[in-house]
Amino acid sequence: MANFTRTTKDGVVDLYYEVHGLQDIHAPTILLIAPGGMRSAVSFWQQTPWNPITALQDGFRVIAMDQRNAGASTGPIAADHGWHTYAEDQIALLDHLQVGDLHVGGMCIGGPYCFGLIKALGARVRSAVLWQTIGLDDNRGAFYDMFDSWAADLEQSAHAQVPKAAWQEFRGRMFDGPFLFNVDEDFVAQCQTPLLVLCGNDLYHPAASSKRVAALAPNAEFIEQWKTGDAVALAQAQVAEFLASHNR
Repeated sequence: MANFTRTTKDGVVDLYYEVHGLQDIHAPTILLIAPGGMRSAVSFWQQTPWNPITALQDGFRVIAMDQRNAGASTGPIAADHGWHTYAEDQIALLDHLQVGDLHVGGMCIGGPYCFGLIKALGARVRSAVLWQTIGLDDNRGAFYDMFDSWAADLEQSAHAQVPKAAWQEFRGRMFDGPFLFNVDEDFVAQCQTPLLVLCGNDLYHPAASSKRVAALAPNAEFIEQWKTGDAVALAQAQVAEFLASHNR
């Protein structure tokens, strides 16, 4: 458990992170990006059907983090912030921890974050695991509401000075986009990174979004059942095998 501080053009960002499992910087590494929407934080992994931090720590250096202004991480907010802002935080943390090639895994909002890292890092990302990614499926209002709830809490604390117009522009940069918000269908169709897609099944994580990613991406594998009963152990094994098969 540690904090990494970086200075940006807008101010100081303080990121909380944890490193589990193998501690050698040359060990196979995965960055896990938690569910929770704009509140994406390490603690949310404890509420998931099974926790990949514990499931993967025997074979990987597992890095988990609280995103900016979620959990114990803090940072400035500005109108021009968006998905790229979080990618910059994530990459800065990886560089701080001397991570070279890596795997990425994300649940919920972590799906688009993973694609942002693939977009930014290219072949440095060996593979990605997407647990019930968020996606656009006649549900944009739900994401606006989620963002607004998070923003309202911050307005009562450290970010009372942020203008209303800045919050609105920031929200638009996050959730006005198509498909997975951070990337469109063309990007996914051209993505050569190996993907393992675990299906969603609710308002924020539509099954249609997971299935569309799996259908579009040229190197995607798909798991429909992974949350209950015998499917849990099987899915855990499939994720570990998938990641191991893409180690270099």
